[in-house]
Amino acid sequence: MNEYIKAKEAEFKKTIDFFIKEIVGIRTGRANPNMLEGVQVDAYGAKTPIQGVAAINVPDGQSILVVPWDKNVSKEIEKAIVDANLGVGVVNEGDKIRLTVPKMTEENRKELVKKLNEKLETVRVSIRQIREDIKAAIEKAEKDKQITEDDKFRFIKELDDETVKQNEELKNLRDKKEEDIMTI
Repeated sequence: MNEYIKAKEAEFKKTIDFFIKEIVGIRTGRANPNMLEGVQVDAYGAKTPIQGVAAINVPDGQSILVVPWDKNVSKEIEKAIVDANLGVGVVNEGDKIRLTVPKMTEENRKELVKKLNEKLETVRVSIRQIREDIKAAIEKAEKDKQITEDDKFRFIKELDDETVKQNEELKNLRDKKEEDIMTI
């Protein structure tokens, strides 16, 4: 791997991590504690991740139990979950909050796959932008006589191979998530 790709390697990784974070919130037909990943609760005068104020359990494939460590924040947790618009039923049972994940219809599943593909395209645009930045740096180095023309073509070939590799990884993540969404 050449120095130009190495210099941007962290950006590639950050982009892949961003995609993983984005798709973890897309619900599948099963209850999953990751659905609550981005939920922020107004507790004790500050926004706190739900994992910081409650235990989250999945007793079966269709429900999630959120058990507050402090019963006084139960209402705030319930409000945060409802406001997050996760598409789940929310029932406050006093000492715990039960989330019911409804069965998904074929139409819901297709809509989620569409959303997944939109997120994938956004990330692919980021990958292309990183590629363009690296390619510009390589071409500038050749123009400034820091590298030879042969090096330029070799580096660009390596860059194209790396870009293909990154896009393959994204596609594999997307395919796995689509399989999870479409599985009944």
